[in-house]
Amino acid sequence: MNLSKALGSVGGLTLASRVLGLVRDALFARFVGAGFASDAFLIAFRLPNMFRALFAEGAFSAAFIPMFNRKVAEAGSDGLPQGVRFAEDALSVLLPILILMTAAVEVAAYPATWLLTWGFNDATPAQFAYVVELCRLTFPYLLLISLVSLFGGILNSLHRFWVAAAAPILLNLTLIVALLVFHAETPLLTARNQAIAVTLSGALQLLWLWWACRRAGVSLRLKAPRLSPDVKRLLALIWPAAAGAGAVQINLVISTALAARMLEHGSVTYIYMADRLNQLPLGLVGIGLGTVLLPTISRLLGKGDEAGAMETQNRGMELALFLTLPATVALIICGLPIVAALFQHGAFSATDSVATAQALAAFSIGLPSYILVKVLTPGYYARSDTRTPVRYATVSMAVNLILNLALIVPLRHMGPPLATAIASTVNVALLYRTLVQRGHFQADAQLRRRAPRLALSALLMGAAMWFLNDLFHPFVTGSTIERWGAMAALVATGVLVYAAAVFVTGAVRPADLKRLIRRPALKE
Repeated sequence: MNLSKALGSVGGLTLASRVLGLVRDALFARFVGAGFASDAFLIAFRLPNMFRALFAEGAFSAAFIPMFNRKVAEAGSDGLPQGVRFAEDALSVLLPILILMTAAVEVAAYPATWLLTWGFNDATPAQFAYVVELCRLTFPYLLLISLVSLFGGILNSLHRFWVAAAAPILLNLTLIVALLVFHAETPLLTARNQAIAVTLSGALQLLWLWWACRRAGVSLRLKAPRLSPDVKRLLALIWPAAAGAGAVQINLVISTALAARMLEHGSVTYIYMADRLNQLPLGLVGIGLGTVLLPTISRLLGKGDEAGAMETQNRGMELALFLTLPATVALIICGLPIVAALFQHGAFSATDSVATAQALAAFSIGLPSYILVKVLTPGYYARSDTRTPVRYATVSMAVNLILNLALIVPLRHMGPPLATAIASTVNVALLYRTLVQRGHFQADAQLRRRAPRLALSALLMGAAMWFLNDLFHPFVTGSTIERWGAMAALVATGVLVYAAAVFVTGAVRPADLKRLIRRPALKE
């Protein structure tokens, strides 16, 4: 399998989803602004998103995909039925758990919301009841998206990566339609309609993945719950993987809770909007690499090809640095014109743009770490080690909490993002060190040569963009055409400067680029 092409497929669709997400956020900023209503919806959306990241897409995929691949590999050329039977057993246990969890949160929405926000700063009883209502409307999304993760894991194991990568596009399209068609005169009603649209989008994504599995010849039957030995092992792997895979999400939830409790209304929105921009390169690179690397490495290790697994991970890290370092510098240097172009219109003011850009700069410091986590953790999960990442994630969460409490008062809305960035860097350092100590990862000569040159290239691009920033700023708050024209010119200029820098520094030679694109299929 060609890693670059697989990443291009997954990353391209994920990028399309992120771009649609930015369109959605721009419309949300226009119709709802940054205040109590926006904070309330984003808190309600954070609750199912947290569980989705912890249990559905993160932990479940990390545990399920290697086991599914192993079942298929052990049965030989016609091993798919064995994998399908294992998936049916997993579904028979997963579905009742999800139904019970959803029912429990619906009943206990009030205390759950209080824990998530620590009471929400200065909220009246009526306002807090509104937040609880939105949480009840959005939480069924967890049940639906968890089933999406099951079907997506099967399709990823069959190397149909693009199908699951396309599913989030349905979420963004549903919310965009709700904003355009069902926005109301008051932000409170518009936010409520968005909460309803979240759960509706989960149903649409589930239908899409179910149909794709049927087309791939996989049809799961509903069975009575049965704790088979394989399901017991799956559950044993899921719980530690939950914290390991969701460390960043847990840190964001902590940041959201502290901001909701200790900062003025609008701060949750500043942090959320900054995180959405920070998630754009993460969606293109990190999620794509994580999606491709886990089944690829697990299949290579299943065949005893340790050298092939290490080669795959080296190239994954190389791609991550090549694409992430310039994005990090660009978001720090050009944050304000980017935020203003996307969000500063309607109910979203210039003051809101400055605050969001400040939060974005703090988040972006940790962008390489957020993505390298996706590159390094498959080295553990593919070996069925979900406990080591959870230990390091626990350390990361402790660092995050301490730094949040230390930074939130002096730095306000910049404190939680900076704490999250530093905590993620600690997590990556621990993951990397242990893989090296165990002999499961060693940076090869190509990676050691390119990494410092890529960093220098990104800094050269940042220096150039620092001087060019003022040329774009007058146009980013103009008409829609001026905004998008300025954004396109800003991005194009950055890409061209970085492309020139990587060749000047020798980070990438023309021959290297050809080999990267035309790399022969990796061993499987």
